[in-house]
Amino acid sequence: MKKISQAAAIDLQVMWNRLLSVVNEQAETLMRAAFSPIVRESGDISAGVFDLKGNMLAQAVTGTPGHINTMAESVKYFIEAFPLQTMSPGDTYLTNDPWLGSGHLNDFVLVQPSFKGNQLVGLVSCTSHLVDLGGLGMGPDGSDVFDEGLLIPPIKLVDAGTINETLLTLIKSNSRSPSQNEGDIYALIACCDVATDRLAAMMTEFGIEDLNALAGYIIGRSSEVTIDAIREIPNGVYRNTMMLDGYDFEIELVASLTVQDDHMVVDFDGSSPCSRFGINVPLNYATAYSVFGLRCIVAPEVPNNAGSLGPFKVTGPEGCILNAQRPAPVAQRHIIGQIMPDLVFGCLHQALPGQIPAEGASCMYDLPIRGGFDAGGRGNATPFAIELTHNGGTGARPAKDGLSATGFPSGVYGSQVEISESITPLLIRRRELREDSGGPGRLRGGLGQIIEVENREGAPFSLFASVDRVKYPALGRDGGSSGAPGHIALASGQVFSGKGQQQIPAGERLIFQTPGGGGYGDPFERPPEDVRRDVAAGLLSRKAARDAYGVVVRKNNRLDQAATHKARLNGRGK
Repeated sequence: MKKISQAAAIDLQVMWNRLLSVVNEQAETLMRAAFSPIVRESGDISAGVFDLKGNMLAQAVTGTPGHINTMAESVKYFIEAFPLQTMSPGDTYLTNDPWLGSGHLNDFVLVQPSFKGNQLVGLVSCTSHLVDLGGLGMGPDGSDVFDEGLLIPPIKLVDAGTINETLLTLIKSNSRSPSQNEGDIYALIACCDVATDRLAAMMTEFGIEDLNALAGYIIGRSSEVTIDAIREIPNGVYRNTMMLDGYDFEIELVASLTVQDDHMVVDFDGSSPCSRFGINVPLNYATAYSVFGLRCIVAPEVPNNAGSLGPFKVTGPEGCILNAQRPAPVAQRHIIGQIMPDLVFGCLHQALPGQIPAEGASCMYDLPIRGGFDAGGRGNATPFAIELTHNGGTGARPAKDGLSATGFPSGVYGSQVEISESITPLLIRRRELREDSGGPGRLRGGLGQIIEVENREGAPFSLFASVDRVKYPALGRDGGSSGAPGHIALASGQVFSGKGQQQIPAGERLIFQTPGGGGYGDPFERPPEDVRRDVAAGLLSRKAARDAYGVVVRKNNRLDQAATHKARLNGRGK
């Protein structure tokens, strides 16, 4: 990085902080204006500012790694399709191409050129999830990407301030929720408009005519600090494997992490081939979550931008499930993609023992639900489409328990009961933490949750299940035990598969239980008082306290120290 004076560095740092404020306002605009609950309430978005080379300079703190880190690369594809010299004030471009955007059709990526006066100074971008784009919808049952909905290549959505009505009509005509889609598209445009206005205002305030010096400082400083952090990790090749439920077959994920002085490379060679169904992952999405996992450990205090992302590279053989090629079905790429942090954590644990969390639930329990469209002659059933998102527990950390019902690594908030009920005929009968689901350990894994849903109208509805960790739970670390696996069933007892379209009959209730995170360390080293508090709080049953931790808690939630001492001695002798 070119050396600059202290005064210049202070000025640039102030502008950098101001740029972060710009992108955060950009994200808030999108969430406030969006129609879809998954965007408005759950924050399934990204927003950012880029230089004229397509380098991301700043991203909003709200958003998902899958959107943010794919958006970081998407802007370059737009520049290739629409050269800078052809751009005009008021233009906005769009794509939902999974291999150019964020991995599946339901995410729209927008890019808008930003002008200061008549001078093009930068680009702004944002991504959000649209609830329905036709086809088979958000389930994993498509045989190729064309089954899954409407694919839109990079195209001009707004031309000098005039929206492309033909494109908008096509999008609405290919959706079961046309009004929501239209509202979300206008929210995305507004998000870009706000960022463009605020960027120009910031540049005027600081008296700069271009972003060149600021971009150089942001990228250079971020890269420098990130590389310094990589140099603290021992050079070497670290390998980890994981088993996942899969759909048509169980899946083995393999990662080799190479640490070499100033960079890190993850390679997926050896991972299972693509599935016939829509759980395959384009490499851009697998990269987004893999690098996010590495960045959680390596210089996490450095803002996410082209400089801090630059030292990381991800590769995989074409046709493996983490590098799906066109036209593979990819609608539910998040099922596997969001487990990437756990996969790379397993590698990092070998390089940095004692510093890496246990595995967590990881992939959000994403439950696209539809009703009323195929109601079997029930003309009075309300047509609706919604995507409920809920989370399990995170893995225990080296110094703290795991977090319960927390959206890691997606960052997507759980769907709110009141909002879900207000826009659909669904009734959420129960939503509570799932007792005993956190993996036992010296540090306990985070708990999953139990959610019970029915149709208030007594009509059937369809679930497009898109979850994992039903067969293979989150593993503990350093002697910790696994968290509880996920479970989906009807109140009558019928067990559902974790993937695929399944019908909830009229009058039935759907009960799904999200997984718990793995524990960290020997459970018998957990202080008995901590175990007693978990029992008193309803997080742990008295039976599990005794069986897993060797701690005896009486019915009045009093710790029986003598019985605990004996139980732990007997447990050690097993």
